[in-house]
Amino acid sequence: MNRPGLSLSFRLCRLPFAALACALLAALSACSSSPPLFLSDGRPTVQVQCPSAGDRDSCSQQAHAQCGGAYDTIDTSTSGPTFNLVFACRAK
Repeated sequence: MNRPGLSLSFRLCRLPFAALACALLAALSACSSSPPLFLSDGRPTVQVQCPSAGDRDSCSQQAHAQCGGAYDTIDTSTSGPTFNLVFACRAK
């Protein structure tokens, strides 16, 4: 049903905006993470990902940068092309 006063060109101009909004929402949902999990001592854990086939040091470098150099590795796993590192920063 056509709404009076809305031209076809106006409605077509809204399509790229809607597509962009959907793409942005999909990208943000892919980056979302679950709520932080905490260790028994209260420290929050963080998960970082890097390519499993490449240099896994990038995961360690991310952990090192976030924690100022001192962190504990909690878990590591590989899921397809992705290597996951879960860590917790050491208390200062």
